Amino acid sequence: MKKIHIVLYSPEIPQNTGNISRTAVVTGCALHIIRPIGFEISDRTLKRAGLDYWSDLDVTYYDNYEDFVRKHPDAKIYYFSAKGTHAHTEVDYPDEVYLMFGRETKGLPMELIEAHPDTTLRIPMIAHQRCLN
Repeated sequence: MKKIHIVLYSPEIPQNTGNISRTAVVTGCALHIIRPIGFEISDRTLKRAGLDYWSDLDVTYYDNYEDFVRKHPDAKIYYFSAKGTHAHTEVDYPDEVYLMFGRETKGLPMELIEAHPDTTLRIPMIAHQRCLN
C-alpha cells in the first residue's frame, strides 16, 4: 500500500485544515503543516471545531519550507498549483509521496513553482471557480 503524505504550506483557514485532517485520519495519510499557520491550534480551538479525532492524526509541524525539506531530503514531492504544467492524472506516483498544497488565498509561492516545474501539478476544473485547494 502506498504511503501518502499531505503537506499544507502555511494554511489559513481552520475549517479547511480540519476537513483535510479528518480525511488524513480516515485514509491513513500523514499530515505535515508548514508554518506560519493562519490560526491557533490548541485543545480549546480543536474541541470547539469538533475535531475530537485530532489525537488520532499523524501530524508533524515545521518552522518553514526549509525545515520541511531538511527533515525529508529524499522525499518525492508533488506541488499542486493552478500554474502546474501537468495534470494530476498524468503522473505515476511513487510508493511514498508528499502532496503539497498552498495557502487558500495565495497558493504556493511562485519560487517553489518555478523551482519545480516538472513536479508542479494542476487539478483540472471544469467550472471557472477558485482553485480546489
